[in-house]
Amino acid sequence: MPNDQINLTNQFLIAMPGMADPTFSGTVVYLCEHSERGAIGLVINRPTDIDLQALFDRLDLKLEIEPLAHQPVYFGGPVQTERGFVLHEASGAQYTSSLSVPGGLEMTTSKDVLEAVAQGGGPSRFLLTLGHSGWGAGQLEDEIARNGWLTVAADPMIVFDVPPAQRFEAALSLLGVSASMLSGEAGHA
Repeated sequence: MPNDQINLTNQFLIAMPGMADPTFSGTVVYLCEHSERGAIGLVINRPTDIDLQALFDRLDLKLEIEPLAHQPVYFGGPVQTERGFVLHEASGAQYTSSLSVPGGLEMTTSKDVLEAVAQGGGPSRFLLTLGHSGWGAGQLEDEIARNGWLTVAADPMIVFDVPPAQRFEAALSLLGVSASMLSGEAGHA
C-alpha cells in the first residue's frame, strides 16, 4: 500500500451510532484484508437462526461433535450470502482456500474445513458465517471519514470467547469507551 494509505487488516470495525446502512448498525466486523483495492471482513456479532447442525445437514455432512451442533451460524455480511466463510485460529492444517491474516486469524472458504470440523478435526476455535462484508477501493476509508466506523486492533478472545450480544461493547472497551459515550455526529477541526 502507498505510504498515505492505512492498513486495517486484523482490525475490528465498530459501527458508530450514526451508521447510515441498517445492515451494519450495531455490528463489529473483523477485517480479513484491506488494501488499495478494497476490504473484506466478517460480521462477528450477528448470529442467525441457523445452527451448525442445520447447515451441516444441508451440506450432507454428519456433524460428529455434539457440543458444536447448536453453535450458531453468523451473518457475515451482505455479499455472497449463500456462501460459507470460516474465521478460525491457525490450526496447522492446510485447507484448499484459506487467507492467512497477517498477525491474526485465518479465513477459509472451502468445504474441506467444514468436513474436518464435522469429523472432529479442524480448527478448535472458529466462527462460521454466511456471506461477507466488502468494500471497493476507497469506500471503507470514506465511511470512516464520515464517522461510520471506529477501528481498533482485533482481539481473538472477543471473536471466540465473548457471547455475541456482548461483542460490540467488548470491542469498544478495547478503545476505553462504551456505547453510551458515542455520538452519531462527526467532529471536524
